[in-house]
Amino acid sequence: MATRNLNKVMLIGNLTRDPEVRYTPQNTAVASFVIATNREWKVEGEVKQVADFHNVVAWNKLAEICGQLLTKGTKVYVEGRLQTRSWDDTATGTKKYKTEVVVEDMIVLTPKGGSSEGDSAFDSHESHSTSETPAASNSTEEINFDDINLDDLDLDTMSSSNDK
Repeated sequence: MATRNLNKVMLIGNLTRDPEVRYTPQNTAVASFVIATNREWKVEGEVKQVADFHNVVAWNKLAEICGQLLTKGTKVYVEGRLQTRSWDDTATGTKKYKTEVVVEDMIVLTPKGGSSEGDSAFDSHESHSTSETPAASNSTEEINFDDINLDDLDLDTMSSSNDK
């Protein structure tokens, strides 16, 4: 009997800072940023609020698009999967873990030149996905995310796009 699994994340929130675009030694673009989402509920008439912060990473052309279109405060929809990676911290000798959303689709919800508030943001948006057809892609090679081993990458020491 086949088992079913699902690893899917959908977030709508605001960027806490500008995306940081870096490049692997193989010249693969990687964008990392944080999305804040807010929750609100009432307890005995008192409104409670909490913000959650989600580490997000985008790869290849989508990473470059995120670096171009997203800035701090931008309201964005991202869809992808959760991934936890681990590494040994040589400074402390401990094992470190980081859970992040690997983005497969992104829609900018903040209107151009506007604020991120209000439902009108859903009326004008730009959608960007890694699932484009090879004919529509500017890339000459098809991207297979299964071939990328994140354990071999040290995202903290990759060169920044500002260094290029």
